[in-house]
Amino acid sequence: MFETAELGRTISKADFKRTAPVLRQELLELQDTLHKNKDFPVILVFAGVDGGGKGETVSLLNAWMDPRWLITRAYDDPADGERERPEFWKYWRDLPARGRIGMFLSAWYSRPLLDRVRGRSDEAEFLKQLERIVGFERALAHDGALILKFWMHLSRDAQEHRLRNLENDPLTNARVSERDWEHWRMYDRFIGAAEQLVSRTNRGLAQWTIVEGTDPNYRAITVTSLVRDALIRRMDAKHGNGRDGKKPANGTAPLPDQKTDGYSAAKSITVLSGLDMSRQLEKQPYKNQLVELQARLHRLHLQAKAQNVSSVLVFEGPDAAGKGGAIRRINESLDARNYQVHGIAAPTEEELARHYLWRFWRRLPRDGHIAIFDRSWYGRVLVERIEGFASEDDWRRSYAEINDFEEQLIEHGTVLVKCWVHITRDEQLARFKLREKTPYKRWKLTEEDWRNRDKWSEYEAAVNDMVQYTSTSVAPWSLVEGNDKRYARVKVVSTFCERLAAALGDREG
Repeated sequence: MFETAELGRTISKADFKRTAPVLRQELLELQDTLHKNKDFPVILVFAGVDGGGKGETVSLLNAWMDPRWLITRAYDDPADGERERPEFWKYWRDLPARGRIGMFLSAWYSRPLLDRVRGRSDEAEFLKQLERIVGFERALAHDGALILKFWMHLSRDAQEHRLRNLENDPLTNARVSERDWEHWRMYDRFIGAAEQLVSRTNRGLAQWTIVEGTDPNYRAITVTSLVRDALIRRMDAKHGNGRDGKKPANGTAPLPDQKTDGYSAAKSITVLSGLDMSRQLEKQPYKNQLVELQARLHRLHLQAKAQNVSSVLVFEGPDAAGKGGAIRRINESLDARNYQVHGIAAPTEEELARHYLWRFWRRLPRDGHIAIFDRSWYGRVLVERIEGFASEDDWRRSYAEINDFEEQLIEHGTVLVKCWVHITRDEQLARFKLREKTPYKRWKLTEEDWRNRDKWSEYEAAVNDMVQYTSTSVAPWSLVEGNDKRYARVKVVSTFCERLAAALGDREG
């Protein structure tokens, strides 16, 4: 889940100096509009790894905006008055009024997370605490609050580097405590619990944004841009945009123009950017490896059949990425009686009349069988998002729904394999042209394929979000470099073998 926040995104000093003053003016104008209209409160929650920049970001927002209409709260050891009341009393006490912005550090997420990491609570208690948080945030959102949650992330090495730099600077060494180093030593446990926390509490009305915390310029521009954009969207929905020269509804204060997108270059670096698309296999090594892997997969799938272990394979990727070819190499290894391939197209009228997951629940395999999805429920956060078939609230809410759906599959004992088969834009164009020239492939190329190609960057951003919110430790995404079809097919079959062998406890396969 957090790999999308370890991509090395940065914003240069020059770009920061150019962007920051304009962005600061936008925030001040929006804050003034918010204060005058008093339509809703804003709640900003900052959590994440120690050294990730939570405090620095809150300080920057206090410097950039009017502090008279800001509330900043941090919660460490509870005072006597707090111990004498229910835990959430202090959070209710400190909520901002309509027209104000409240920023919360070490808030309602801190104790459940640390108790779980330190072994003071079991999973059942942890999940109970997270459900209470979901209920709390739902109540605030239904009352009109705009809730934005930022998880400030650092890799283990980056966190160590950050803590040592702070410790070695006389001006900042007091900010590093033994507790910070204790948390660093428990990094893997911390991240495991954090992944569950983000997944369980990532709701459309109170969504998390995972922010790469290494570069302070990127961190600052990212958070402030997202706050600005969310304020504009909410005010637009409340009063109309007020930016077309017309007076907004009800005589409310007008909204400022949205002047700049300060981090577009940095956010164009996605989880797909780090793939080595030059990877390839020569013909003979490919044949040798594929035969060996297919033989292994044949043995494993018969073993899974005997043990009543089902599998679900999900294939997503750009048009012409080679999903069908990879699926065929898997099918060649299987008994045709034990698997079913589901090609997912636009929903039917019957499917549109129900929740979008309904048609996938209906296609789940029996124990011992395999279901292969050529496109899947991830269409909700890909094509439906990009084409506007789902509202923003709908597709944002879907990340949590998908995680819950997949968790139920895994709890049942199903082996879940999710592959994003990726190709470059140039490779896609070459394959499109080949399809045009090949009679038996021409039917595959449609106007929709060309239209989707025009939205390449939007799809890359959507894929990055998809991986960020749904690649969990129990249901990770496998990103497959697909420019070379031979390499991609071997990687896909190998991935399925490894997952199946792990589930069966088969060390030899």
